[in-house]
Amino acid sequence: MSTLRSPAQAALREHTTLRLGGPAVRFDEATTSDDLVAKVRAADDGGEPLLLLGGGSNLVVADEGFDGAVLKISTKGRSLSQDGPIVRVTAEAGENWDEFVEWTVREGLGGLECLSGIPGLVGATPIQNVGAYGFEIGDLLRSVRLYDRRMGEVRTLVKEQLRLGYRTSVLKGTDHGVVLSIDVDLHGDGLSSPIRYAELAKRLDVEIGARVPTASVRDAVLDLRRGKGMVLDPADHDTWSAGSFFTNPILPEARVAAVLARIGEVVGDDVPVPQYPADNGVKLSAAWLIERAGFGKGHQGAGGRVSLSTKHTLALTNRGSATTADLLELAREVRDGVENRFGVELHPEPLLINCGL
Repeated sequence: MSTLRSPAQAALREHTTLRLGGPAVRFDEATTSDDLVAKVRAADDGGEPLLLLGGGSNLVVADEGFDGAVLKISTKGRSLSQDGPIVRVTAEAGENWDEFVEWTVREGLGGLECLSGIPGLVGATPIQNVGAYGFEIGDLLRSVRLYDRRMGEVRTLVKEQLRLGYRTSVLKGTDHGVVLSIDVDLHGDGLSSPIRYAELAKRLDVEIGARVPTASVRDAVLDLRRGKGMVLDPADHDTWSAGSFFTNPILPEARVAAVLARIGEVVGDDVPVPQYPADNGVKLSAAWLIERAGFGKGHQGAGGRVSLSTKHTLALTNRGSATTADLLELAREVRDGVENRFGVELHPEPLLINCGL
């Protein structure tokens, strides 16, 4: 690779929103799609371990760091074309996601407004089918252009080929496909998609299903996310996190009755359990389970160096002097506490690099 830094200079804590992570052997940056493909291909041809780095908002990196090369994706570019009421928008993988969403709102395009304030880069959004406030990128995604490392060629996958699901896709859990750009289909009337999420509808003072100006929805979503410590702010340790650390668990139909009965025994049969329809089962609220298992907002671990956010129990935060080992210890405590109390296993949402639960 062309840009080399010493391990101290390439400390990954400088490139993750958790501000955690040890050194990398090498650090490089790709500023165009062709550059990105060439550098990934060169690393693969040389048999060099490679970590692709975006915004660092979904990474938990070991204190020992990464024994290989890190390639930061810094590609830029946006374009749009109109086909009737549909506006097709293309964005390069290295674009900042929230800045991209803000741009679509300024352009009078509707569809992405509920995904405002999510940290990270465009290229990460289809990998885990990013979602918030009733919408997922999969609702609007048309295709992904990627470099297939196994085949050594650039390909375009349409949405159906990505097998998108709740916080997952065919790209998640593997580094075979390097996202280069995405295409999304938006509408150009300046109005949002129909509001689906009750909390957001209440904030906007509208009914579920209403369409309102996109800028109003973006402002409301950002306010809600700030109230939960989910908009990055260097001065706020509640945002020194990887966002929601655990995904909402999905119970298969065969387990629903037994799990709900066990929860009822713990919290009381008269306490409503938040639950939502999901493919082949029921989705429960991880935050609700964590709180009912005895882990409230601000619950501390490792001598106070890490804690659950004081604003949102799903975020595990670095209070300024933590290590990755501290964070993982707290994650295990929460995961095991929920499983012991309710029989429900929580799974981490961020990628764990050279470490695990």
